[in-house]
Amino acid sequence: MSGSNFSVTHRDASCRARTGSLKTPHGLIETPIFMPVGTNATVKAMKPEDLLAAQARIILANTYHLYLRPGHELVERLGGLHRFMNWQGPILTDSGGFQVFSLGELRKISEEGVKFQSHLDGSYHFLTPELSIRIQEALGADIIMCFDECPAADADYGYVVKSLEMTTRWAQRCKDVHRREGQQLFGIIQGGMHHELRARSLADICSIGFDGYALGGLSVGEEKEQMYGVMECCSPMMPEDAPRYIMGIGAPEDLVEAVWNGYDMFDCVMPTRNARNGMLFTSQGRINIKAKRYEEDDGPLDPQCGCMVCRNYSRAYLRHLYRAGEILASNLNTYHNLYFYLDLMARMRAAIREDCFGEFRRQFKQCLISNNMA
Repeated sequence: MSGSNFSVTHRDASCRARTGSLKTPHGLIETPIFMPVGTNATVKAMKPEDLLAAQARIILANTYHLYLRPGHELVERLGGLHRFMNWQGPILTDSGGFQVFSLGELRKISEEGVKFQSHLDGSYHFLTPELSIRIQEALGADIIMCFDECPAADADYGYVVKSLEMTTRWAQRCKDVHRREGQQLFGIIQGGMHHELRARSLADICSIGFDGYALGGLSVGEEKEQMYGVMECCSPMMPEDAPRYIMGIGAPEDLVEAVWNGYDMFDCVMPTRNARNGMLFTSQGRINIKAKRYEEDDGPLDPQCGCMVCRNYSRAYLRHLYRAGEILASNLNTYHNLYFYLDLMARMRAAIREDCFGEFRRQFKQCLISNNMA
């Protein structure tokens, strides 16, 4: 089943990094790619036109949140998610599994599915693999995810084994009921930080067969070395002819390591959430725009950045907007952070095509060290 819509276009001669092309009903995606997160059918503080200008090509929407509000059936009646939010590019929806995991004591997991309390009004709901697929089909995303169970980073070994076994059974149930033509279904690999369990989960999920494969259960509190270890362990065992997606990782250095290990797709709230809190990514490192040192700084946020924020606004102005609580602060900060991330991905694709990703990674690490020491 895997690979019919995806092709590898180039492999870097020095490592596992690769570029690819992923066909969807709403356009072609060049990989590796970062997907801005639009939880409630919007990337916070950004219009669709802003996203396109910032180089976004695919966005992620949230099944759990859209199920609760406004409801998947309403979105379906209004023509689907693309029309509802006026985004004509590809959309990926997650399954709701991670959000349910995040509810902690507000949810109870069984073989059939997950009973949980809404964070909005306390009402009870029961989410099953079949309902997750039904919701995602109704939303009409180009790529949808299997419903999975995500164990905590410190979960004991026995629990992780049971969790991955249930994730496999749920994945089969998801595939059995998926019907929407043209919509790709990705399987999710679990197994915690245990390499042998990751290998087992990967083999089980691949034996079912999906259009793409994702690593779930990362960025849930583990150390970076553990995260990188799982990336390195799984990459050689993943199908070459299918897209590889790491869910929820977002620090720029993590994206570089993931691409080095041969992964293609990424999402995270980090650039947008940090932007709304005044933390901005630049070629010189992260900047806290709230700091007094920028009060009279007439220079651009990042002299090496070509985005419209850096071309038109000073650090002093961005600081003023943030401290004044102006809505424009969230818009400009988010635009810049997303542009930084998407430009980073474009530069990584270029380096892979030129067979110099190893040097790109070395220079990126050196820059990171220099900025941390500054």
